[in-house]
Parts: sequence; structure tokens; C-alpha cells
Amino acid sequence: MVSRRVFLQATTGAVAGSILSGATSARAAEAHPSADKPRTRLILLGTKGGPRPGGVRHAPSQVIVIDDVPYVIDAGNGVAWQYSAARLRLEKLRYIFLTHHHSDHNADYGNLFFLAWAAGLKTEVDTYGPPPIAEMTRLFLQMTDYDIRIRMEDEGRPALAPLIHVHEFSTAGPVMSDERVKVTAALVHHPLVEPAFAYRFDGPDRSIVISGDTAPSDNLIALAKDADVLVHEAMYLPGIDALLTRVPNAATLRKHLLDSHSTTEQAGEIAAKAGVKTLVLSHFVPGDDPSITDEMWAEGARRHFSGEIIIGRDLMEI
Repeated sequence: MVSRRVFLQATTGAVAGSILSGATSARAAEAHPSADKPRTRLILLGTKGGPRPGGVRHAPSQVIVIDDVPYVIDAGNGVAWQYSAARLRLEKLRYIFLTHHHSDHNADYGNLFFLAWAAGLKTEVDTYGPPPIAEMTRLFLQMTDYDIRIRMEDEGRPALAPLIHVHEFSTAGPVMSDERVKVTAALVHHPLVEPAFAYRFDGPDRSIVISGDTAPSDNLIALAKDADVLVHEAMYLPGIDALLTRVPNAATLRKHLLDSHSTTEQAGEIAAKAGVKTLVLSHFVPGDDPSITDEMWAEGARRHFSGEIIIGRDLMEI
């Protein structure tokens, strides 16, 4: 299966991107005839690690679309706007998966299904993730109850709470399956957050693995074995000192980054050991430093991985 790469057009203008190691050139989505349209699409909604806004990247999130059914993985700040910018219909939202509970991955979890409801959602949404996702959902619906009730009465909308079905789990293994995809979770190492998960989506024509946030993980390597695509977080060590000067109130941030995340070199090693076809670097730390070029992001991974390497950009379709 030869995957396609598409640079989607954001409402604010073209989003540039770079594809390295022999990938095909990008083409506009509308340039593909329907016969060439794959059943399984991967769109990077946000590619910046960490909760602090800034730069041209948004908080980490991606959506896998299979036969026009969306499976959203992670929901950081601005995910609903990015989802819409990717030309996906919010009212057709169907599944949300959270890898773990850091704010750059869950800050807009509730807002995603709430704003989908405001956009016309009237069908069920299933959400999946580790504790306390059930309590988070309950509290979000409580926080927005006043607005929901007003809109139900004033605008004739259906109740939102009955549409949201939460699936909370703490162990690795099968998560869900339907007629399109099988989803499996693996525990990864991301202290102090426990549990934290990576997900594998085995669809009709491609297998896609989302690492979540993790230090090098044997569990992730096993989960990603022979996958078509691995989306893996990437930390560029030479840029960490400059990042720390921009975040003066986090005295132990350096230790957290080194203990809980993966460098570009480590991402390449994991991809090689798993035998994946394509490595997509995302969740960039630092993700707001324009002096770090695409080649600088790729060079560490390329030392260990000889397959296709893609430097993720917001709204890139793979």
C-alpha cells in the first residue's frame, strides 16, 4: 500500500510541510480522483508538544478517517478548530481516544464533543481513555449544563449527555472494534502520568500506531510491529535549553522531558526495531522554535531508521 500525503489548506492560508526520505510529493486533496481515495486517511490536527500556546503548531491531536468515519486521538487546545480546518464535519464526530491526561492532550476533550453538538451533532459519540475520563466527562457536562439547557429550550437541540458514552480502562489490550477497524492499546512509560497508552488502529488497508507521550518503550515496539505508519513524539535535545528560558516557572521541566519523552534518535530506533514502513515525527518539543529545521528534526531518526520519514505539520494528510 503506497500512502498519499496531502497538504490541506487552512482557513488562514496554505500550511507548508516537508516530506523526507523518498516520500511522494504533496498534492491538493481535490486533485485526487475518487477512485484513488484510500479507505484509511490520517490527518495531523496538531503537532506541537506541551500545553503552552505559541508558534505555528497547535496542540497534539490526529484523526484517522476510515470510510468517512472519524477516530480522533487526543484533544488538546484548539482541536475543534483544527478538525474543522481539516474539512471534517463536526456534527459527524463519532469516536474520541485519549492517550493520557496531560493538558496538551485533553484540554479540549469536552469542548470537542460540546462544540460538535453546537454544530449539529445528534448521534452518539464513544470516548475511550484511562481514568479519570469518566469523571472528567461528568464534570464537563456539569460545567456546561446551564448553556446546554438554555440551548435545548431556546434552540430545540437534543440533550447532550445521553449522546456521550465513556469507556474507561487501565490495562493494555483490545479497546474496541467495529466493521472498519480494530483498536489495541499498549501501556507506555510517561512518568508521572499513569496509565499512559499508545494506540494501534488496524484498518481495512493500513495499520497506524499513535505513540502518545512516552520514553523508549518495549511495549510500543511490540504494538507497532510491522505497522504501515508510526506517529511518534520527537524531542530535539539541542533545543531544550532555549525552551527552558521561555518557561521560567518549571524548575524540573528538564528532568521531566528527559525521563518521559523520546529524542528523535530514539524515535528512529523504535521505528527500526518495530519494522514499520513509515515514521511520522510529531508532538515536537520544542515545537515553537523556528530555528529548528525539518532536516534537523529528521537527522537523528535517520541515523537508525532507513524507511520513510515524514516531518509532521498541522493539517498534513498522510
